[in-house]
Amino acid sequence: MEALKPSIMATRRKLKQASLIWIAGFWEACCLHRVVILCWRSRRLLIRTGQCFLLNGFIFLGSLFVLNSVVIPILEWILPDRCSGSSCQELSLLGGILKFHSLLRGGLIQLFYIFWFYPLYVFSFVLSSIWYSDIAKLGFDAMKNPKPSVAEPSKQSDALTSEYKGKTERPTSVEGIMIGIGEQVYSVLLLTFFFLEVYCTGFIPYVGKALNFLLLSWMYAYYCFEYKWNFSEVSLDNRLNFFETNWAFFAGFGSPCVLAIFFVSPLVSYGIMAILFPLFVLTATGSAVEQVISNQKRNWGGAELGRLPLFFAADSLSLWVLSLIHLESQERTQDKKTL
Repeated sequence: MEALKPSIMATRRKLKQASLIWIAGFWEACCLHRVVILCWRSRRLLIRTGQCFLLNGFIFLGSLFVLNSVVIPILEWILPDRCSGSSCQELSLLGGILKFHSLLRGGLIQLFYIFWFYPLYVFSFVLSSIWYSDIAKLGFDAMKNPKPSVAEPSKQSDALTSEYKGKTERPTSVEGIMIGIGEQVYSVLLLTFFFLEVYCTGFIPYVGKALNFLLLSWMYAYYCFEYKWNFSEVSLDNRLNFFETNWAFFAGFGSPCVLAIFFVSPLVSYGIMAILFPLFVLTATGSAVEQVISNQKRNWGGAELGRLPLFFAADSLSLWVLSLIHLESQERTQDKKTL
């Protein structure tokens, strides 16, 4: 037992350090005042953020509210599927009509989904994806052009320009363009497989929900910071290394995103996330991540938690898919040469 004491103490220390870094990440995500500051700097950013709220909040979530609060109660009143206690005996022979009412009401609700919600969902998803990129770019530009009357964001802007300075030196020729395209393809594959991994963990008994929450937190945190890293021209290797090394911070940063959607239905969760996601993207843009993490490390004497290979499975699958594509392209070139 005495021999295990140093290991137990070291584990406790690591857990305490990870918890405090997680809290720091959670607090950074909740600093939504940065959104107000950035929108004050850029009128275009304010308009685009307002459009995102109008589409996903007022129209999408508003339509869900109208369906559940107005349309369905009216249909239940017009097409009842149960009889009151006083008239049950009189309507005992009309059970088929009540069943028909239930089927007809369900069919009308499904038509409402097919011809309104699902097209609106697709339209909102596509348009919001374009708007997210615009919001991130406008927020990034606003960080580089601070107003002299705002003290805090100017400090953040300095941190933004120096945070990843010197980390990426990419050729500006055709070779650099090809490297950039290759990184984008690999990044799409990596995040797709990671999303599938997150989805599958939800079906694991007992611990599935907890794992799903944790992985979703990391996924949304990565999405929030990816825009900033793209505009800062941080290479994919540096992104993944930084993310996996500071896994506790990003788990905390992504937790508010997941908490807002974890306990509601899929359509409602999409609407809520579509409203909140650009806000967290702007919060990530205004966050001096390395400064926060270095302050935490300094409090613990420079000790690090160590790298956690979060993307190991997704990385292995992505490399396997790319190797298959490469082999297929080589076979085609050989076939052309033989012809």
